[in-house]
Amino acid sequence: MNRYLPFVMAATLAASRPAAAQAPDQPERLTIDAAIVRGLDASHRVDEATARVDAAAAVTGQRHAALLPRVSGQAGYTRTNHVEPFGIITGANQLRVIYPDIPDNYRTRLDAQWPLYTGGRLEALERAAQIDAGAAGHDRSALQSDLRVEIARAYWAVAATVEAVRVLDQSIVQLDAHLRDARNQLDAGLIPPNDVLTVEAQQARQQMLRIQAGSDHEVAEAALARLCGFPPGTRLETISPLEVTSEPSQTFDALLGVARDNRADRRALSDRVDAASERIAAAQGGSRPTVSVGGGFDYARPNPRIFPRQGEWRESWDASVNVDWPLFDGGKAKADVAEASASKRAAEARLAEFDSQLALEIRQRLSEGTSSRAAVTAADGAIRSATEARRVVGERFAAGVATSTDVLDAQIVLLQAELERTRALTGVRVAEAGLARAIGQ
Repeated sequence: MNRYLPFVMAATLAASRPAAAQAPDQPERLTIDAAIVRGLDASHRVDEATARVDAAAAVTGQRHAALLPRVSGQAGYTRTNHVEPFGIITGANQLRVIYPDIPDNYRTRLDAQWPLYTGGRLEALERAAQIDAGAAGHDRSALQSDLRVEIARAYWAVAATVEAVRVLDQSIVQLDAHLRDARNQLDAGLIPPNDVLTVEAQQARQQMLRIQAGSDHEVAEAALARLCGFPPGTRLETISPLEVTSEPSQTFDALLGVARDNRADRRALSDRVDAASERIAAAQGGSRPTVSVGGGFDYARPNPRIFPRQGEWRESWDASVNVDWPLFDGGKAKADVAEASASKRAAEARLAEFDSQLALEIRQRLSEGTSSRAAVTAADGAIRSATEARRVVGERFAAGVATSTDVLDAQIVLLQAELERTRALTGVRVAEAGLARAIGQ
C-alpha cells in the first residue's frame, strides 16, 4: 500500500491545483486588404469561374484541332458464313480459284483526313472560341470585383458593429454612474422616485440595444468568416481604421472614361459582340464548298482491293481529293446566319444597356460617398456639442438644478450622434468599395 502513496499524493496535489488558465482563443486579425485576398482565394464562385475559363480554353483547342490533319488507326475482324469457292479452269486444265471460302476476315487501316478549305467556317469558329475564352476571363475578373465589394461590405459591417458595441458599452457605464447618483439623491430626498425609475427604464433599453448590437456583430462576423474561408465560429478582429478618407480627385467624366476602359464585365460584353460577328462569318461559310484531302494504308486478310481474293495479308493504299458543295440545304445556312445575326444584336443591346447604367452607377456611388462624408462631418459636430451638453447637464444635476430627465435626454442625444457617426463612416467605406467596383479597380 505504501508504494502507491507517492502516486496518490501526486494525484491529490495535481487535483488540488487550480487548472492552468488556458489562453483564450485569439481572434484572427484582418486588414481589409488581407480579408479580400483571403476571400478571393477561398471563394468557390471564383473556382467555378476559373473552371469555366479552362473549359472555354479547351473549346478553343477543339476548334483549332478541326483545322489540322486527323490520323486514325482502324482494325476489325469479321466472321462470314462459308461459301462455295468460285474458280475457272485454265488452259492447263487447272482450277484457278477466284473467290475462295475465307470466313475469317481481318482488316487494319491507317487513315488520314485534312480539310484544306472550308469556306472560312472553321477559322471563324476558332476565332469565336478564342474571343469567348477571353470573355470568360473577363467574367471571372468581374466576379472577383463583385466579391471584393461583398467582402468590403461584410468587413466594414463587422467594424461598424464593433464600434456600436463600444459606444453602447460606454453609454451604459455612464448611465450606471448616473443611476447611482440618482439613487443617492433619492435617498437624500432631492428627487422623486419616478426619476430613478426613468433612469432604470433607460438603462434597460440601452442594455437591450447592447444585446442587439452584440447579435448584429456575431452575424456580421460569421458572414465575413464565411467569405474569407474561415471555419464557422472563428473570431475576427478588424484592424483597418473606420475613418474618413479624401474624396476622389477625378471628375465624373474622367471616372466614366476609366470605367469604360477598365470594367471587366463591359469587356466581356464587348468580346461577346465580336464573337457573335465571327459566328455570323462561320454560318455564312456553310453555303460555300469545302475541299479536303484524304488517304490511307490498308493491311488486310483478305485485302478486298486485291483481285482475286487470297487468304493472305496484303497491303494497299489510297489517296483522294474531295469537294463538297451544298447546292441545296433546305435553308439551313440561311437560318444559321439569321440566328447568329440575332445573337449579335442581342449582345449589342446588352452592351448599350450596360453603358447606359454605368454612368448612373458612378453618379450614385459618388453621391453616396459625398453624402456619407457630409454625414460624418455633421456627426462629429453633433458629438462635440452633445458631449459638452452632457457634461454641463451632469454638473447641473449634481448641483441639484437639473432633473434626471435632462440628463437622460442629453445622454440619448450623445448616443444617437455617436451611432450616426458609425453608420456614416460605414457608408463612406462601402461607397468607396462600390466606386472602385464601378470604375473597374
